[in-house]
Amino acid sequence: MPEIRRVAILDDYQRTAHRYAAWESLPDGTQLTFFPFHLGGTEEVVAALLPYDVVVAMRERTPFPAEVLDRLPNLRLLVTTGPANATVDMAAAARRGIVVSGTRGAGLTSTAELTWGLLHALTRSLPAEERTLREGGWQQTVGRDLHGARLGVVGLGGVGSRVARVGVAFGMEVVAWSAHLDPGHAKALGVTPVGKRELLSTSDVVTLHVRLSPRTRGLIGRDELALMRPDALLVNTSRAPVVDEAALLAALHAGTLGGAALDVHSTEPLPADSPWRDAPRTVLSPHLGYVTAGTYELFYGDALGDILAYAAGEPIRVLTR
Repeated sequence: MPEIRRVAILDDYQRTAHRYAAWESLPDGTQLTFFPFHLGGTEEVVAALLPYDVVVAMRERTPFPAEVLDRLPNLRLLVTTGPANATVDMAAAARRGIVVSGTRGAGLTSTAELTWGLLHALTRSLPAEERTLREGGWQQTVGRDLHGARLGVVGLGGVGSRVARVGVAFGMEVVAWSAHLDPGHAKALGVTPVGKRELLSTSDVVTLHVRLSPRTRGLIGRDELALMRPDALLVNTSRAPVVDEAALLAALHAGTLGGAALDVHSTEPLPADSPWRDAPRTVLSPHLGYVTAGTYELFYGDALGDILAYAAGEPIRVLTR
């Protein structure tokens, strides 16, 4: 049976991972380390994880390309929360004999809920109004109505469908597009399927809910942003590379876009000198879409199950791509 000696739990920003699984059930003598900060780049990751034979990664916060995996000779099991991880080089893992296990998926509902939280914050200037209130002021902005506005949903999968249903409930005119949109599914939700160009050029709000892939990387670039109305809003709780961030930042500074609410960023955590910290007409959150107690209970509970199964010589939820 494989011996489990050292287990690393990465990116435990809230210092709460120890609460969401029965880690005490690990084999006696197992050294368990929680890293409450992002390890950084390749050199920092390798230096920190060199002694560990098991690593639990939180989604795609810490990438594991070949140049990292090849320099971790002790690593035998890499667990990623979620059923897939685009930042793990599966070929390199297989070559090194590293088992990669996943967990069940989660976060569909929580990400959809956060999408609406960000949109409300943006349309009603809630961060600025709360700051003004705490500083002794009162009512500085005039909000925008959602009822009667057009909501353009890019990607009508698990998250996008939930977001669309809420839009319908708010009395919005909801339209949707994706490369493989099912018109029947859209119409069953009360959503009108349209072309990409029409969605971008006519929507008051465009919200993105597609998986990151070579096809969706840069899906919203300079040309797509130019199609949007100057008062339109963009919400991204999907993945940062879906949007050309430089083009989006330029549009916001030029005043050719009404605003943006972003939960995902090309570099996470957001650097202290990031130009997004001073970007106009934006609401930013630190990738909170799936960060809820329910999601953590599932992720960490399954991660522990993966480790115990591996220790018993019967790995489960093994990923190959």
